[in-house]
Amino acid sequence: MNRTLVVMLFDFSMAVMCMYCSLLLRHGSWSSIEAYENIHIVIILLAVVQSICFYFLGLYKAIWRFSSTPDLIRVFKGVSLAVLSSTIVLFFANRLENVPRTALLIDWLLLIVTLGGGRFSYRLWKDLFLMQGENNVLIVGAGEAGEKLLREIKNNKSYNMSVVGFIDDDPRKINKTIHGLPVLGSIKDLEKVSAKHKPYQLFISIPSASSEQMREIVKACSKTKIKFKTLPSLADLIDQESELTQLRNVEAEDLLGRDSVSLNTDSIDDTIQDQVVMVTGAGGSIGSELCNQICKFQPKTIILFELTELFLYHLEKDLNTKFPNIKIIPIIGDVRNREKVAWALGRYYPKIVFHAAAYKHVPLMEQNPIEAIKTNILGTKIVVEETVRAKVDRFVMISTDKAVNPTNIMGTTKRIAEIICQINKNRSMHTKIMVTRFGNVLGSSGSVIPLFKKQISQGGPITITHPNVVRFFMSIPEATQLVLQAGSFGNGGEIFVLEMGSPMKIVDLAHQMIQLAGLEPEKDIEFKYIGLRPGEKLYEELLTGEEEIINTTHPKLKIAKAREIDHQAASDLIDELLNIGQYNSINDLEKVLFRLVPEYTPNRHGSSSYVGMGEDNSLIGHNGHSNQTSKH
Repeated sequence: MNRTLVVMLFDFSMAVMCMYCSLLLRHGSWSSIEAYENIHIVIILLAVVQSICFYFLGLYKAIWRFSSTPDLIRVFKGVSLAVLSSTIVLFFANRLENVPRTALLIDWLLLIVTLGGGRFSYRLWKDLFLMQGENNVLIVGAGEAGEKLLREIKNNKSYNMSVVGFIDDDPRKINKTIHGLPVLGSIKDLEKVSAKHKPYQLFISIPSASSEQMREIVKACSKTKIKFKTLPSLADLIDQESELTQLRNVEAEDLLGRDSVSLNTDSIDDTIQDQVVMVTGAGGSIGSELCNQICKFQPKTIILFELTELFLYHLEKDLNTKFPNIKIIPIIGDVRNREKVAWALGRYYPKIVFHAAAYKHVPLMEQNPIEAIKTNILGTKIVVEETVRAKVDRFVMISTDKAVNPTNIMGTTKRIAEIICQINKNRSMHTKIMVTRFGNVLGSSGSVIPLFKKQISQGGPITITHPNVVRFFMSIPEATQLVLQAGSFGNGGEIFVLEMGSPMKIVDLAHQMIQLAGLEPEKDIEFKYIGLRPGEKLYEELLTGEEEIINTTHPKLKIAKAREIDHQAASDLIDELLNIGQYNSINDLEKVLFRLVPEYTPNRHGSSSYVGMGEDNSLIGHNGHSNQTSKH
């Protein structure tokens, strides 16, 4: 039967019953009611009149399952009009003769109770009984996000879920209720609560949770053997989307990089808003996220300088979709090509240049030292010199913690790139040149996390270089936001060091990723230790022993006071280094590297194989011939 017709019949029945009850309450006996002439016909006619009023006041447009305050107000208006109409009909029929006025008032009260109560009783019945059972969920987090998630689940039954309660560590909330549902205990009670209420899934609804808090929550969820999902961090939450659609599986990044970054947006706005910004290496993992973060501050134009066509194509398409009001200029270019760099700067006149183009993979650069030198050193030299020549306001180079006491070619070339920035800072009267230095970035190309995910999905083993190897970790959004902050803070010459928190053992990361996959470390997934690769060390550093740390106004930004260098001597050595063809072997090349970076201590772990070297250990140029001079 049509649901609207069922509701109309219910309201009609209530109208008849309420009129009888109002007369009965007024007179006190049934015989007094039957004394009225044609009373039963009159009551039926009045119920018809009232039902017509209910219809025109929209009582049948609402869905009882979602009855709320607006529906109660609609009932109030409908009943008031219905009783008023009944009074008018009775007045014209018999001038209200023998009809007590108080009976009409009682009828009005009874109608509000029965019609409103019927609707809310139906909703309560659906909430408490019909949707409970196999689709029960338990929400971890009884804050605003958890309350919003509850309302969404209750109001949209297409999800076919029912919330049994909350878990929260705030002692003030335990044993309290939210929309009638209890806060059942703290995180340490999760296993016991889950065993009692048997939810089929856990929803972690604490977007403000730190990485340490997330690790504790995930550990507790894993013990229950129940599937769990989480809301993204505050920085990643999308306001336009519902909470429920944003729930996703917990990733390793949530355990390492959730701590939110507080930005001084005013200073970044002054630097970027309505300005022209250029990013080299724009298509890489760091560069592409940097472009996304820059666009949030509404630059007039962003120049995407990138060598790889595919990366550039996807980035341009993505940015045009997200930021249609910003002018996006894609340029396929190589930072080692001075003419192309100079053309881009002279054509578009950027106010700030972020230099993210670099080779960063340690073992690959150990095998390809020439390419590391040409991109990380020559490329940086060209970009910073042309930036100074074009009188750009600000230049920010992205460096790495591997530039500190380097044990590999990649880190050494990045330290020399830092020196190049120091040299040009002193030569520039207009451009403020800054360096930002940070550790491993979660999700970046070459990150250990995608490798571990693949190995876990294949059933193992997980390969780890050494059981004691530790690394600093930071999320890509956090790193790029702090790069923007450093670019807006700097006065020129600074090496900004991003606060990386505490380092983490790679083996602990592997354990947590296996647990996230619902498996047991060592039992379901084997560990295989393969030894440190060429150029790697057990731990990374953010400062050398000679560098001092200086605080800034931002708690996550420090300044490393670099050691003093002879700029002219360093400049001459760099020019000598770039004249690669004069060297007969890697040993000759390293002699110059040692002179530029005395703290460089090669660590190849038994490997001396270099791609780009002849059988006699001589360097090979572009055309494959030994001792061939490269021209730049």
